[in-house]
Amino acid sequence: MNKKLPILLLISVFIIATCGLIYELISGTLASYLLGDSVTQFSTIIGVYLFSMGVGSWISKYFDKNLLSWFVRIEILVGLVGGTSSSILFLVFESISSFRFVLYALISVTGVLVGLEIPLLMRILKDRFEFKDLVSKVFTFDYIGALIASLVFPLLLIPYLGIVRTSYMFGMLNVAVALIACIGFEHEIKGVKYLKSASIISLAALLAGFIFAEKITSFSESLTYSDTIIFSKSTPYQRIIITKKGRDLRLFLNGNLQFSSVDEYRYHEALIHPVLQALPNAKHVLVMGGGDGLAVREILKYPQIETVTLVDLDKEMTHLFRTNDMLVKLNKRSLLAKKVTVINADAFSWARVQHKTYDAIIIDFPDPSNYSVGKLYTNTFYGIVKHLLNPDGIIVVQSTSPYVAPKSYYTVEKTLQSVGFHTVPYHNYVPSFGEWGYIMAMNMPVYKVPEHYLPGLRFMSKETLEQMLYFPKDMARVQGQVNRLNNQVLVKYFDEEWSNVL
Repeated sequence: MNKKLPILLLISVFIIATCGLIYELISGTLASYLLGDSVTQFSTIIGVYLFSMGVGSWISKYFDKNLLSWFVRIEILVGLVGGTSSSILFLVFESISSFRFVLYALISVTGVLVGLEIPLLMRILKDRFEFKDLVSKVFTFDYIGALIASLVFPLLLIPYLGIVRTSYMFGMLNVAVALIACIGFEHEIKGVKYLKSASIISLAALLAGFIFAEKITSFSESLTYSDTIIFSKSTPYQRIIITKKGRDLRLFLNGNLQFSSVDEYRYHEALIHPVLQALPNAKHVLVMGGGDGLAVREILKYPQIETVTLVDLDKEMTHLFRTNDMLVKLNKRSLLAKKVTVINADAFSWARVQHKTYDAIIIDFPDPSNYSVGKLYTNTFYGIVKHLLNPDGIIVVQSTSPYVAPKSYYTVEKTLQSVGFHTVPYHNYVPSFGEWGYIMAMNMPVYKVPEHYLPGLRFMSKETLEQMLYFPKDMARVQGQVNRLNNQVLVKYFDEEWSNVL
């Protein structure tokens, strides 16, 4: 056996370990984008993937001869399946009803193939090292590869390459291992000419996919969105899509509509003005979420406001709404105003270490469709935020639809009450969303409907707010549990209620 073989194959352990974990992370991230509930998606995908690797390891005992040839074949297959998996999943998401079947089938096939790799390598290397050295070397390279993958995936790959290009790139790495093995050990591999040709063709196909990744992604997303996509980007936290049709700009995060420029004023005026009109002396406002700057736009209409602090997790989001001409026009340059400080941080962690207090706190997070967002609707989080509110201040929380999801809506109210807040629920109709709900929370037990509103508002008035405070029978109170950090029942309620509609 060629003396180079052990070293090159040990290096290949590092490469295939990195590739294997990357495919797992890609599947989990993409499923979270398309299906929501990141905890559930990652948990089930990791479970299926590891089980499939176990199946692959078990199957490896049936490979008795030509182990190098089999290793090369498996590397080519892993590269093709793993490299094209993200494109396949994007393309079939809207076109077939059994998307989850395709998702878990691809994960299973990839897992089985990856599970075959290490046992075959160990058997190829068993005559070159003592058993204890073989095990330590193989698993050291394996774990180092896994560490590298887990670090570069969120920090470098998703921000700079995106999901589709990342999968093609690591598919090429797998096939490159096969090709190098064919070139370096051609006298020891049966059918090397065939395998070498297969490697070159596969590498070329994956390279073409890498080059045309944006077109593949754009085509797949055009199947999902009826309007023209003018911006799309994957960040470490979400997939941002902006569409345009006529004068209507729409923002989607992970496939969920966040606003339509045609009627967003209804949502944002209802979010901001019932609070600030009731606080004529408010000077300092905190906004949590709302990285589009539309809530901040409404706040800046009050000349007495001295500072606005915006805390939003995704720096790509706030950067987009600070730099894109159409979006800057929509939010009236609010994120560029001197009064506004933008902080890109996790609101939960950020709030825990703050000591400054605010006259008004606007909580405008996405709906609690997964546990990473659901923690921002828990009694733990509201208890933290309570310490940031001045004694006579007011908090407002966007709280999903009391018509579609009444149990979720009133769970938010109950959770706010559980930390000592007095609450005022209200709702309004936003054509692009339907009936939508908000909850004001305050230390004082009395809220008076403001008599006057700023001139120039398109929607809010005293009469409008009075109507918002009335809930008809089909939005009657539904009892639920307090949403706690250790159970997050709100995510369960939300999923159940919205699943019955969608």
